[in-house]
Amino acid sequence: MKQPTAVVVGGSIAGVCSAHALVTAGWKVVVVEKSSAPPTCSPTGAGLGLDPLSCSIIQSWLQLPVALHNATLPLSIEQNQATDGETKINWTLTRDENFNFRAAHWGDLHALLHAALPSDVFLWGHLFLSFSVADDKSSVTVKARVLQTGEILEIVADLLVAADGCLSSIRQSFLPDLKMRYAGYHAWRGVLDFSGNEDSETILGIRTAFPDLGKCLYFDVGSQAHFVLFELPNKRMNWLWFINQPEPALKGRSMTMKVSDESIKAMHVEAEKVWVPELCRLMKETKDPFVNVIYDADPLEQLFWDNVVLVGDAAHPTTPHCARSTNMSVLDAAVLGKCLEKWGVENLQSALSEYQSTRLPIVSKQVLHARRLGQIKQGLVLQLHDREPSDLKKACPEDCQWLQLRNVPFFDDVPPTLRQGT
Repeated sequence: MKQPTAVVVGGSIAGVCSAHALVTAGWKVVVVEKSSAPPTCSPTGAGLGLDPLSCSIIQSWLQLPVALHNATLPLSIEQNQATDGETKINWTLTRDENFNFRAAHWGDLHALLHAALPSDVFLWGHLFLSFSVADDKSSVTVKARVLQTGEILEIVADLLVAADGCLSSIRQSFLPDLKMRYAGYHAWRGVLDFSGNEDSETILGIRTAFPDLGKCLYFDVGSQAHFVLFELPNKRMNWLWFINQPEPALKGRSMTMKVSDESIKAMHVEAEKVWVPELCRLMKETKDPFVNVIYDADPLEQLFWDNVVLVGDAAHPTTPHCARSTNMSVLDAAVLGKCLEKWGVENLQSALSEYQSTRLPIVSKQVLHARRLGQIKQGLVLQLHDREPSDLKKACPEDCQWLQLRNVPFFDDVPPTLRQGT
């Protein structure tokens, strides 16, 4: 029987994971990606957290499974705390010492996954243009432009996998009226590389203020703002500061904004009003911080149409508060691969239906949970019991427990499709 073929549009984490899952399922895969070469950093950030199931899945795709362990740091603790902006006193709201995630740099993870694929899978420097499904639904034709030459390339495949991000043009062709929802805030983001400066005042200070760095995911809640801090491999500190702001005017199709030196200086001044001096010093020493504007979308009603299926942020744009975006992408890919392996290309609609019925209820609830959690941490909604505007610094212990990521729906669920071999 002829080997089935899939075209994956988008070479980010969702795309490279989909390539692995489909290759493992016996498919020939072509990844169409407009970037001219493998990326070294993420366009929307650097630090991410991998849950145990994602780690297991990724390790199954690697020739040397220990490579993932070597490229990550443990996040065995999740701590939510609050800081009083006036006194700079902070206190613990909730602490989970059995968190069991691992911290990765986006570029490290992508490089690891990309290197483990056959060399002919990726078409770098190819801009996706359009697709068309055959009248008899037996194939899909994808057109892409070779950016270096201008040549138009046509690829005929059995399946098109849309891994083209939260602003997916493929999704838009089916859902032209779907609107992204501005969350009401943006995030300042940065990574401080402190290699060679391990004993600097800044690093010694931040380790004193946050003593479990290197094994802890810290969430620090201020007044209508919150901060995320954790350590990455190779002497790097990853941080995010979420600030309530009116929706900005974005240029192009990017969710990130380059910022002026004046804006960065103003951010430093504002930080001193909210956070402890050790965090402010960390931010000041970080080169090239940027702004990530936070959006999500209401859950979709379906994830596939004929020979076209959505994965990753194209399938479920989400806010980043539950450490789910990367993990959802990994799981999307793994479930899709198992469904295709189970049903075969001759039963493609059954495979895609099982993928959709497995993933859609889960990702829908996780997107809405992340939305709610962000609103509560930013003071944008009423308390859990709708008694008063949310102020986590005054929350009771029972409400604080809800902040823990293990309360995310399906937090440690393993889909039936994956219960063998993971």
